Amino acid sequence: MRDARLTAYAKTMRKEPSEPEQRLWLALRAKRFENVKFRRQKVIGRYIADFAARDPMLVIELDGDTHAGQEGYDEARTHFLQEQGYRVIRFSNIDVMTNLEGVLLTIASAVATSPLPTLSPEGERAKQ
Repeated sequence: MRDARLTAYAKTMRKEPSEPEQRLWLALRAKRFENVKFRRQKVIGRYIADFAARDPMLVIELDGDTHAGQEGYDEARTHFLQEQGYRVIRFSNIDVMTNLEGVLLTIASAVATSPLPTLSPEGERAKQ
């Protein structure tokens, strides 16, 4: 059963995206990207994923300044998402703002390869 508060919070976050989230969403939405159906601010268990696709099982997380100091939380969240069958890749907000093309190439590679996830606590840190 879904937590109604979490769902309401995700809905609010969809209405007020950060600039990096908005830029990436414009490239991913409506199956524009590799014909993959991405959802934004998707509730998965007790977490909200920035972007998630069910086929392939992929979560894209954008890390901004607010993630500094919460590495333990991010590791637990990544571990949970991987246990649910998702592959998790992370980008910094700066990556999206300054190298969107590189970010999209990395996502395309993840979509094309879509291996089974490994249970690494930090997820994959995308390198462009």
